[in-house]
Amino acid sequence: MSLQEPPRRLAIVLWILLFLFVLRVAGQLLVALGWGSAFLPPMEEWSSGLVPYPLLLPAQILIVLLYGKVCLDFTRGRGFFVSPRRSLGSCLLIFGSIYLAAMLARYVVRMSLYPSERWTGGSIPIFLHWVLATFILLVGSYHRRRTLPGG
Repeated sequence: MSLQEPPRRLAIVLWILLFLFVLRVAGQLLVALGWGSAFLPPMEEWSSGLVPYPLLLPAQILIVLLYGKVCLDFTRGRGFFVSPRRSLGSCLLIFGSIYLAAMLARYVVRMSLYPSERWTGGSIPIFLHWVLATFILLVGSYHRRRTLPGG
């Protein structure tokens, strides 16, 4: 994407990333309810177990709502999340970079501890964290580019 990329073009990518996350939330919910056990991975594949599912689901719903609002603003080309702010861009880029690096490290550690599960065993939550981090990095990059001279 160029420096002059309209927010609506970026919106398409953001909607795709949000859709992937929604599929994860829906898949895990189906498994938790016992409706998807025949065709979806077991519950332990969907979550690291660090956060109990009754707390995780509301957090996931909040993420979907927040990311949905971001996507709507980018689709309309106006709104809180589209108004360029250099400080917001910087914060999102720092946070997103740390988040993505931590999830990449988590994947490497998991694969070294459980070589029998290479390359996908227990990776659903890790891959979806990459999706969430990518979303954050794209929005952060947008804000930084739009506040640079000539951007």
